Order: sequence, then structure tokens, then C-alpha cells
Amino acid sequence: MDKHHFYRDTWAEIDLDKISQNIKSFKKHLPDKKIMAVVKANGYGHGAYQIAREALESGAEWLAVALLDEALALRKQGITAPILVMNRVRPEYVNLAAENEISITVFQKDWLVEAETYLMDTSYQPLNIHLKIDTGMGRVGVNDENELYAITQYMNQSALFHLEGVFTHFATADEWESALFEKQRKKFIKYINLLQEWGIKPSLIHSANSAAALRKVEGPFNLVRLGISMYGLAPSGELKKDLPFSLEEAFSLHSQLIHVKKLMPGDTVSYGATYTAKGEEWVGTLPIGYADGWQRRLSPGAFVLINGERMPIIGRICMDQCIVRLPEKMSVGEVATLIGGQKDKRIEMDEIAGIAKTINYEIPCLISARVPRVYVKNGRISENMNVILNF
Repeated sequence: MDKHHFYRDTWAEIDLDKISQNIKSFKKHLPDKKIMAVVKANGYGHGAYQIAREALESGAEWLAVALLDEALALRKQGITAPILVMNRVRPEYVNLAAENEISITVFQKDWLVEAETYLMDTSYQPLNIHLKIDTGMGRVGVNDENELYAITQYMNQSALFHLEGVFTHFATADEWESALFEKQRKKFIKYINLLQEWGIKPSLIHSANSAAALRKVEGPFNLVRLGISMYGLAPSGELKKDLPFSLEEAFSLHSQLIHVKKLMPGDTVSYGATYTAKGEEWVGTLPIGYADGWQRRLSPGAFVLINGERMPIIGRICMDQCIVRLPEKMSVGEVATLIGGQKDKRIEMDEIAGIAKTINYEIPCLISARVPRVYVKNGRISENMNVILNF
């Protein structure tokens, strides 16, 4: 047994060619910008290492993650490209970052003071830093000019830090008409100009997430952070209606019928007996449930595709299984597509997100490690990944 095999009848399929195509479309759309591929949260559920590798081969120059652990995992897997950790890292772990040439996000002077004491103990210096500016998102970041000055002057006076980049994050870039978006853009440019007045010129200036990159946000920016749209998903329904180029959805989810039976009138299905057969009905069981990230809230409402036809999920979704209503008796082993296409029909990520009353970002992120990932490249399976057997 090894991590490249799996022994269950449910799997996610990741089309790496579509990841590549999406990146190339952005490069054509923004030819003068560097691309930072965001692979946090296990590559939005697609697989951090596999997506990172494909993104770099397709023209991305940087990678971004949320956690130092995620960056270290990529280094352990042989990724040598520049990596930015976008969340706060504890000062006592800066040596790990410096030794592994991982760039760190900073937004507090006190953090610099404490981190400096640890950096003195390593020969791996300086620590590369990206300064986070809070222009209106309200999460983390410098939002005061005096604070900005204090932080940058402290870094300038220390040989242990190198200000490699400065960035912000837009809260409403996925809305065409947003006063806050323009307010944030102008505030960020103001802070960039202040840095230049103080003689500080970081080599990387970035503000654009996928939504802002699609919109071609204007300003002195030389790098864009591609997250959701690298995976082929639009940042919002509003932007989806007017994309500058098509996005290719890379993630699909499949299972197989493991049991088929006939219900008689009055028979009930699953916990709580929330579904009652009105007549004679054929139903089939799929080995996927909420422990796999297929949420209980998806029934009633969600469908699957079998033989290119939509069939409803009925009754409550269980931890490991769910049940679909069939138009007729079908064979055990028939493939059911929960996300993706069969023949000329499709169930898109946005449809599932709508039923779950959430955003498309959340759906692949919640498909758990129990679900093996199958990677397709050039129309053929290139790799399987089964995290359960990764020991």
C-alpha cells in the first residue's frame, strides 16, 4: 500500500491542463505582471504541491500560502521557487523561514523587535519581508502613516530584515461598482508614494487578487496574486457575467453506485425518514458523505449526473454515504458525477455553492483528505494522491 493508490469508489479529479490554461490566459491578459500562484489550504482543496508545480511550469514566478507549515511542506517536497506566507508567523519561528528562504508577512513593529532577537542566532540573514497594508479589509495590516514610518525605519536600520514587497488586499474587488474598492486602491497608492518619499522602494508591489486581476486594476503594481480563478472559478457571480476570457474549472468530483434497490410506496430513506417514496422507485447509494466534505445541507437540492442525466440526492446525507433517486434500475459501479460534466451536461461548482448557500471557494476546500485526488495531464492520469496512506 502507498499514497499513490486508493481503494474506495469516490475520488476527485484535477485537470492540470486547465490550471495551466488559466495561468496562461492571465499572462496574456496582464503581460507586464508577475504571477504569484496562491496554493494555501492545500491549493484550495486541489493539492498544494501538484498545483504549485503546474503553476510554476506554466509561468508563475511566486507562490503564496497562509501558513509557515504550508511553505515548509512545499520546500520539503522540492519546491525551490519564492514563497510568501501571508498570515502572521510567530517571531520565534523566523529562523525556520530564513533558513528555508521563505518570505514573511509583517505588519507590527513589536513583531520586528522580537523577531530580531531570534534572527541574531542564525547565519541565514536577512529575512525577506512583505509589508501588509490595511487599506479597508479590516483584518491585519498597517493602517496608520506614523506606524508605517516607524516600521519601515526600524527595518532600514537593521541588517537582519529585507523589505522585499508591500501589499494590500481588496475587500470588494469582485463588485463592479464599489466605492470601497476605489478608496482602497487610492489609499494603497498613497502609501506607496510615501514609501518612495522616504527612499524605500520594495521590488514587489501587489494588490490584485483574482478579481482585481480580471479587472486590470490600475496602479504601480508589478505582481498579481492568482487564487480562485487559477482554479477556473469566477470570484463572484457579478464578475462571471463579464469575464475578459473563459476560465476552465479544474476540479471534478465522482463516485460510483455501490447498491441499487427498489422502494415501495411509503418506504423512507436515511436518518430522520425525511424522504418518503410516493410510488415504486429505484434508488442508489453513493459512498460519499459529510465526512468527505459533501455537506448535509446539499440535500434536498443537489443532483448528480449518471449516464449524462441529472438525478436528485434524496434524504439526509450521512457521514459516509448519500442516496440518489434513479429513473430505473441501474448497475452497481455506474459512475456518478457530483461536480463536473458527463456527456453534454454539467454540474458546476457555483451550482453546489448556491445550494449550500455559500461561495464557490468553500466547496473544494471542504472536500476532505479522505477523498483521493486523481491528477490528469495531457488527457491522461499522471498521478494519484491518497493522503490517508501517506505515512
